[in-house]
Amino acid sequence: FDAPPTPEPTRQTTRETRRVVTILFADLVGSTGIAEGLDPEVFRAVQTRLFAALRGTIERHGGTVEKFIGDAVMAVFGLPTAHEDDALRAVMAASEFRPALESLNHDLGKRRGLRLDLRVGINTGEVVASDGAGEGALVTGDAVNVAARLQQQAAPGDVLLGPTTLRLVRSSVDTEPLGELQLRGRSGSLTAHRALSTLAICVAM
Repeated sequence: FDAPPTPEPTRQTTRETRRVVTILFADLVGSTGIAEGLDPEVFRAVQTRLFAALRGTIERHGGTVEKFIGDAVMAVFGLPTAHEDDALRAVMAASEFRPALESLNHDLGKRRGLRLDLRVGINTGEVVASDGAGEGALVTGDAVNVAARLQQQAAPGDVLLGPTTLRLVRSSVDTEPLGELQLRGRSGSLTAHRALSTLAICVAM
């Protein structure tokens, strides 16, 4: 008998849509020095606990971790499910990063004399969102680049907000203006604010 024809693999079509989302970048401060002072396996364990703490905090506020890049995390609020308060959700998640790391920092401080801290940048804007053909959501656009650049400009422990994010959260977040920032790779300057605290509010999931 002739063998039945081999079925062709199913091709998934990538769908792309324009969405307004809030992007969060958080990066570990001084990771090179931390890695230098630790055994590779110990540093890997530290990274694993760090990423788990960040992911849990982000997802608890309705965000989606798109990827980990080295010692940084990129998260999207507003994809796949959009909320009216996605910008606020992102800021609230960032404000809880430090308490989320308390257990890890307690262990590192006691055993190694080390403490982890983060730089965070948050920006809201229009992106092209792709379903990634089954490989997870992907977003591209200037809003992503600005969030990454804000994170790079942030001091250890700081959360910097882009202008659109500020407009969306100004009634719920205390901020401090930083003036005009020149972001690497972009023409012109951008007005950024440092988030100081969030008001005690309940975000509906």
